[in-house]
Amino acid sequence: MIELQNVSKSFTLHNQGAAVIPVMEGATLKVEPGECIGLTGASGAGKSTLMRVVYGNYLAASGRIMVGDVDVAQATPRDILALRRETLGYVSQFLRVVPRVPTLDVVAEPLLAVGVEQDAARDRAATLLAGLNIPERLWQLSPTTFSGGEQQRVNIARGFAHSYPALLLDEPTASLDAKNRATVLGLIAQAKARGAAIIGIFHDESARAQVCDRFVDVSTFTPRAVA
Repeated sequence: MIELQNVSKSFTLHNQGAAVIPVMEGATLKVEPGECIGLTGASGAGKSTLMRVVYGNYLAASGRIMVGDVDVAQATPRDILALRRETLGYVSQFLRVVPRVPTLDVVAEPLLAVGVEQDAARDRAATLLAGLNIPERLWQLSPTTFSGGEQQRVNIARGFAHSYPALLLDEPTASLDAKNRATVLGLIAQAKARGAAIIGIFHDESARAQVCDRFVDVSTFTPRAVA
């Protein structure tokens, strides 16, 4: 479902004489449906960079990045938007939403985008918000006013609203209490059970051991020149 073949990535520092900094080369991995791969490696090794390359936030310098039938490395912006809408979900560490949109609609939006009726989308959103202990009195307020922990849980609810065939998870259990952590791990297990292919970053070793089927050390993709 997700496959990287010899992917490389570099950054050009335009304010420093257009110096080119290679950060990844030869990145190769494959994630089957129903499998969760955990990315490991020291801070700065390239875990988040690899996920952003898969999501299309960063353009790969070379290689193939297949998500289903789409090569993200060669896809048009329109194709990438369609992929994100229908196939590839991303739970980042930060919630970015349009101000003044109610929390219930923020969570329901991915379902509305793929044609789910509004009532059904809001019902699913309500179930997720309740499960993640966001009080119902907050559902009609914008999450931009929430605490950091509440925003994180809204972001998780939004990321799991639609049944994406592929998921990228960046520290989904970070800073959660035991009850909410268990809920998130349950959502990941459900996604795997329905066949989602998942790449995740988990600094929580217990969570990582519970949901990951195997691990990939991204430091093996570090260019020798900068190792």
